[in-house]
Amino acid sequence: MRVVFAGTPEVALPSLRALIDSRHDVVAVVTRPDAPAGRGRTLQASPVAGLAEENGIAVLKPAKPSDPLFIEQLTELAPDCCAVVAYGALVPRRVLDIPRVGWVNLHFSLLPAWRGAAPVQHAILHGDDVTGATTFLLEEGMDTGPVFGLITEAIRPTDTSGDLLTRMSITGADLLVRTLDGIEDGELTAVPQPADGVSMAPKIGVDDARVDWTAPAMGIDRLVRSCTPAPGAWTTFRGERLKLAPVALAPEVIDLAPGALRVTKQSVHVGTGSHAVRLEAVQPVGKKLMPWRDWSNGARPLDTEGFA
Repeated sequence: MRVVFAGTPEVALPSLRALIDSRHDVVAVVTRPDAPAGRGRTLQASPVAGLAEENGIAVLKPAKPSDPLFIEQLTELAPDCCAVVAYGALVPRRVLDIPRVGWVNLHFSLLPAWRGAAPVQHAILHGDDVTGATTFLLEEGMDTGPVFGLITEAIRPTDTSGDLLTRMSITGADLLVRTLDGIEDGELTAVPQPADGVSMAPKIGVDDARVDWTAPAMGIDRLVRSCTPAPGAWTTFRGERLKLAPVALAPEVIDLAPGALRVTKQSVHVGTGSHAVRLEAVQPVGKKLMPWRDWSNGARPLDTEGFA
């Protein structure tokens, strides 16, 4: 099939590579416009745009998919299918109707669970044991379209959202190619999602990533892992923001008041609403991520101090 691929961040790269290597013909890529990045805030192309250009594939960067010029360009390309992985913009009905078989989206959850922008983060945050990826026919609703196929993925006790998404981006790429193969061969028919089991996964912002030390240790562990690497869980120490790497659930039960510190040469523990957790690594403002010991040696936190 003639395929136009729509995607933006690094997580979409395995799918684009897999499609380039498949029997399908990737005739163009659609991605978000160049955006400021780095300390200099210079405009940079998306990872998907970079990979497309490396492979001599035309790149379209509409400000929004409803732009008349983009609609004209996509119509002229006459794709059989548009494959979507983390594109980052809502596609209007007029554009959804352009490809012959529609837009096939790879979503990183087992739909109808965790519809929305942050399915992997919410799966970890809510303590799911299993998640997965789903291919479905894109509609105007939020991840509501009928399903072509899915794969499952176990969530490991130490998984961050970055770890889990990296694994599923690879297995999901295979699912996406197999889905397009099945559609072309006439072997796949999309099945409506069940009405039960719907849950929503809105974007997790910086404010949502602040640790509430009155929460149970297990909840704090899940929050920090779900926000790693982005947007990054954080707390405050001496009035300044301190980012947190995943914490350790200490095997020993240490009772401390929520946010209170216990500092020794062997560890730094922080009190929670249940029992203390152990710091692994932190990132003070303006510095790189550092092991807890380096931070402790430099900051010299006292047992009388705490996180807020």
